[in-house]
Amino acid sequence: MLPWIELDRASVPGDTAELRLKQRGSEFSIMLGANELMNSRLSGSEEALATLAAERLGPQPAPVVLIGGLGMGFTLRAALRVLPAEAKVIVAELVPAVVAWARGPMAAVFQGCLDDPRVSVHVGDVGALIRSSKSAFDAILLDVDNGPDGLTRSSNDGLYDHAGLRGAQVALRPKGVLGVWSSGPDDRFTRRLKECGFAAEALSVRASTKRSGARHVIWMAVRP
Repeated sequence: MLPWIELDRASVPGDTAELRLKQRGSEFSIMLGANELMNSRLSGSEEALATLAAERLGPQPAPVVLIGGLGMGFTLRAALRVLPAEAKVIVAELVPAVVAWARGPMAAVFQGCLDDPRVSVHVGDVGALIRSSKSAFDAILLDVDNGPDGLTRSSNDGLYDHAGLRGAQVALRPKGVLGVWSSGPDDRFTRRLKECGFAAEALSVRASTKRSGARHVIWMAVRP
């Protein structure tokens, strides 16, 4: 079996955490300490984050979608496949190196999606972007941690607490969709979404594009 090769390291702004990009053959992994945050072989649930949101939005001529977390581009690519030509997709990525990896060693994984004219990249905190926006987005898709528990960065908790969810409501347009990815279930988060006025459901989806294997959770929450 081919060994893993570490290609690069990157610090996380405002934190002591450090991301590591690793490669084994054509497979890539992004690690934080001993935790694997993402792997290029597992794209199913990240793609579902986009496709499930698009289903709930329904046909719209020019939707505006905010994606929090670039990752390996799976949510972005899925969104571009299902959104119309006049859509606008803003990707907020906190770590500049992740954008550089997308255009460098992982270019084959991204398949040129960052060059799509519908896409713009905001290098910065998605939470700050949400808080500074009002009725700006038809959908907000968050995949910035292992879920609402803020495993990798405690500051991510601010996205998922009551104040953060109410901020997302303000940033969404009427009937806008908040989508949240998680590695596992969290009943308390479902309750928080409903307490903040969202029509919310937690969906179990496959981590990979195959019909077997681990499952992740996607929340779909619609603003009234």
